[in-house]
Amino acid sequence: MTKPHRKSDPRLAGTAGDTTDGESPVRQCAVTRERLAQTEMVRFVLSPDMVVTPDINAKLPGRGVWVKADRDSVALAAAKGAFARGFKEKVKVPDGLVDQVEDLLLKRCQNILGMAKKAGGVILGYDQVKDALRKKTHGTLLEASDGAEDGRNKVYFLAKALYSSVNVAGALSSVELGMAFGRERVIHGLIRKGAIAKTWTLAYRRLTGFREAPELNWFKDQDRT
Repeated sequence: MTKPHRKSDPRLAGTAGDTTDGESPVRQCAVTRERLAQTEMVRFVLSPDMVVTPDINAKLPGRGVWVKADRDSVALAAAKGAFARGFKEKVKVPDGLVDQVEDLLLKRCQNILGMAKKAGGVILGYDQVKDALRKKTHGTLLEASDGAEDGRNKVYFLAKALYSSVNVAGALSSVELGMAFGRERVIHGLIRKGAIAKTWTLAYRRLTGFREAPELNWFKDQDRT
């Protein structure tokens, strides 16, 4: 199993430097036994028929079991009986639980982007993003994982020339970004700095525990030159 890249990097929108851990309650992972901020974990509850169910927003009633928000930890919890121990019950772990969690985390990211658009907190389109950067608009760059390298580099290096650090989120495809904004596809975007952007940062960080954050590798060679 390939573990997603969760390194600390200034280009990753979910880096620890973008959040305040003290704002989130601390929970213990049922697998690793680490004590982590709730925003770094996924809560699970039991359905009425004793099926382990992800509670992405941590709002469902009943006893909860917390697992570190990455693919390997959830897979181990499913395989090694961590849910049965945590709930102190005989439980049913559905097939494909890890993929189910990823899908739900993706939908949360998309919902937040949709809210940001309604609030006027998102700029979409290659030319529009470049214009916003030139006007010193701060925020996180959205770059589709399947977007062209040339356009992506031009946006990134324009931002880098204007700001000391640049946050990039590249784990969503152009179709996935398009679904968030009610379009067929979106390649380039910019989330304006603000409260919604902070919420997005936390959601995106959890998602990159389940899929690769390609932005960590996109600009390495160019940054060295």
